[in-house]
Amino acid sequence: MDVRRIDQHVGARIRERRIMMGYTQQQMAAMIGVTYQQAHKYEKGINRISAGRLYSIATALNVPINYFYDGLDASTNAHTSSRQRMCLEMARNFSSIENEKFQDALSHLARALSEVNTNQQ
Repeated sequence: MDVRRIDQHVGARIRERRIMMGYTQQQMAAMIGVTYQQAHKYEKGINRISAGRLYSIATALNVPINYFYDGLDASTNAHTSSRQRMCLEMARNFSSIENEKFQDALSHLARALSEVNTNQQ
């Protein structure tokens, strides 16, 4: 696997985790001490990430460093599928809901829809 693909995979995993945590690129950049543009380039795999910076990113996102390499062997392309994008968007939107009762209701709705779908198969 070429180095560029690895950089793109690591960047995609950073983006995925950032969205799951509900952070904007600007917030992420501030947490790791870089500009918004630099954070964007990391996520796109345009700029390489030093070991020290990757450690800072892992700490900010509360994951071990190997998290960013998970799935690398199985990765056939660096592009996120539309289903993955939808799941990430859903996670980001869910984390931005401040009312815990609304979060709980949405969680119950998703669970109920999942059970209905499972029972129909």
